[in-house]
Order: sequence, then C-alpha cells, then structure tokens
Amino acid sequence: MPSITRRRPPNPEGRAAVEARVLAATERLLQEGVRFTDLGVQRIAAEAGVARSTFYTHFRDKSELLMRLAGTMRESSFDRTGSWDPGGPDPLARLTEVFADVIRIYRTYAPVLAAVSEVAAYDEAVREYWATGLEQFVSRTVEALRIEQRAGRTPADLDVVAASRLIVVGGDRFLADHVSTTSPDPAADAAAARELAATWWYGVYRRPA
Repeated sequence: MPSITRRRPPNPEGRAAVEARVLAATERLLQEGVRFTDLGVQRIAAEAGVARSTFYTHFRDKSELLMRLAGTMRESSFDRTGSWDPGGPDPLARLTEVFADVIRIYRTYAPVLAAVSEVAAYDEAVREYWATGLEQFVSRTVEALRIEQRAGRTPADLDVVAASRLIVVGGDRFLADHVSTTSPDPAADAAAARELAATWWYGVYRRPA
C-alpha cells in the first residue's frame, strides 16, 4: 500500500508565540533608542531568537510589523475611551480617569508612536493604517454625540462631525506630543488628563447652548 504523506496541521499556538517574541523584541529595541528605519530585519530576528526566514513567515515586511505594534496600542486606548459613558454618573471625573489611563498607554508605546510618525512620512500603508484607525474613532464619537443630542444633553446646533474630528484627531496629536516632550511627571500627566477631559466635556459634550 503506498504511503500517504499527511500535511502538518496548523499550529496557531506556536505561531502566536513566535509573533509575540518578534513584537516584544522590536519593542525592546525601540525602547533602547534604535530608530525604526535603522532597524533591520536581521537584527529584529536575532533579538527575537528566530531565523530571518521565520520573520518573513509571520510578517510580510517591517511595515506590517509596525502596524501590528501600533494596533495593540490603538486598541488598548480606544477600548479605554469607549468604556466611558457621557450619560453616566460623574462623567467629567470618569473621563479624566480615562484620559489618565490613555496617557499611561501612550507613554508605554511612545517609541512605537515615534516610529509610526517617522515611517508614515514615506510609507503610505502605515499612514493609511493609522488614519483609518482614527477615522473609526471619529465615527464612534459622532454616533455618541448624536445620541447625546437626541437625549437633549448636547446642543442641537453642534456640528457633530467637525467636533468629533477636532477632539479625536486633535486629542491624538496632543497626547503624542505630550508623551514625547514631557518627562514622565505624574503632576504633568494629571494636568494633561484633566484639561483634555474638560475640553471634550465643556467644549463639545456639554457646550453651552
């Protein structure tokens, strides 16, 4: 009877472990101050303890690797802001807490943010990836503001699309600038969270009619 060569089943656990090592290795190198554009695949693979060919089995190129790193950061911060309920109890205080957490996330991923800014200047895929994520957050904010308008809590004459773009895109740039130019001073971070929350709350969600 002829032998039958069976195909090996996929190993999602092993694949995830390798990818996690590569992502963690890249984060370590960025934390050490290596510029992403100066970071070669060979060095990333060596830091992760995998072969160069293994890197390309899991990532199409360095741009995909960077987008995966940025995606983790983006999902964490977006999930945190998405948990805030403008109609809940003590909403301004809770929003301030949310932004304090988001600042901690931005600080953790500050080297990744710097790499995104660096690479987006010449890589359309990375630029579009980050822009698409912000647009999704803008759309979510538009819907939240429309709910507030229908409930009569936000002024009916508020342009929800323009206001949402202002606070989301502007807030993202403010946070990126804050963690890149300010030392990790708890007092400075607390002030940034407080002022950003007040801008969202009094400037948009509860703007005087």
